[in-house]
Amino acid sequence: MLARSADSRFPSLTDRFVTYAKINTQAAEGSETYPSSACQLDLARLLVEELLALGIADAAMDEHGYVTATLPANDPAMTKVPAIAFISHMDTYPQVSGANVQPTFHENYQGGDIALPKNGVVISFSENPYLTTCIGETIITSDGTTLLGADDKAGIAEIMEAITLIVENPGFKHGPVKVAFTPDEEIGAGVKHFDVKGFGATVAYTMDGGQRGEIENETFCADSALVCFVGRDIHPGYAKDKMISSIRVAADFIAMLPKDMAPETTEGMEGYLHPITMEGNTSSTSVHVLLRDFDADGLVPKAKLVKELAAKACANWPGSSVDVEIKQFYRNMKYDLEKEPRAVAYAMEGIRRIGIEPKLGSIRGGTDGSNLSAQGLPTPNIFTGEQSFHSFTEWVCVKDMELATQTILQTITVWAEKES
Repeated sequence: MLARSADSRFPSLTDRFVTYAKINTQAAEGSETYPSSACQLDLARLLVEELLALGIADAAMDEHGYVTATLPANDPAMTKVPAIAFISHMDTYPQVSGANVQPTFHENYQGGDIALPKNGVVISFSENPYLTTCIGETIITSDGTTLLGADDKAGIAEIMEAITLIVENPGFKHGPVKVAFTPDEEIGAGVKHFDVKGFGATVAYTMDGGQRGEIENETFCADSALVCFVGRDIHPGYAKDKMISSIRVAADFIAMLPKDMAPETTEGMEGYLHPITMEGNTSSTSVHVLLRDFDADGLVPKAKLVKELAAKACANWPGSSVDVEIKQFYRNMKYDLEKEPRAVAYAMEGIRRIGIEPKLGSIRGGTDGSNLSAQGLPTPNIFTGEQSFHSFTEWVCVKDMELATQTILQTITVWAEKES
């Protein structure tokens, strides 16, 4: 395995991660700009500087905030190897603060709950059984006032560390290797403007997964329903037998959604219906419902049920009305990955070479890879170590970050050996 040179002038893996985590890159839902928040560009500019310092001549940020760079093949025998890419997103979850993150180190973890310094936040051992795997290792958390941002700054740090190791070990033979760092993944717009054809990769890997050894080749199929109820407003002092509150109609609709089809009651390969926002007033109220299923056909009855329950809610309030709009979001990437079996097979071999048995998994969500795969760039998802993401209790194990870095390098090696 590659190691840093004794006189390396570049930051360590953990130093990079801490630097990135401290930069606020929180995405902004409802924004009309791209990226949704200007602060994401602060990290993008730093990454370009660091890539240029590593000697990556074409490192650049485009008008949309995408950071891209290429390591050309470094041996004549490697020029026929297909270009592969590693991708991570720069933004953090919009609903938990990503400002003033204070990464906190818990060295030589010995088991049990982890108490964070502020707000009485505790990472529960019973809710995080994976902590057992990390006994004796260093764990990084926030101080309890923000999320940590390991989703997905762990992935960024691992990619940057892998590139640094390649640069410092010129004897490491490889084909063309590309990297990309994207904005706004957390709000579903990570590759909205991404030029797949211009990027020029044959296969890509998002570094945005969880437990060591995992490679994910499936995501949810995702649709959303915008359910808009219309009532009748009138002065509340004269409202008897006249007012129809659209908020009450919407509340009835939400109450009718089956509890056994909620995110909090489903797991594994089970889909769900999730009312995520409600906005409105007496006259009109909109409810945004997420529809998720691993099979595209499974979304059909979910959409039908949403429409039926919305109509039933209106029937309970004569004079109200409803409009339901179903929008396609993304599809299970397994359909596209099956067209390029090398993508998963070579990454699994890379994981085996670091001494871990790979585990195929499914993401109960989506990644940039969902849309990239649909656009013709097969993109499975590789572990980074991030855990309990989107919360104050987010954490990452340094050992997992090191293993993810070596997985990147070994996957590059497998491609070089198999395809040269």
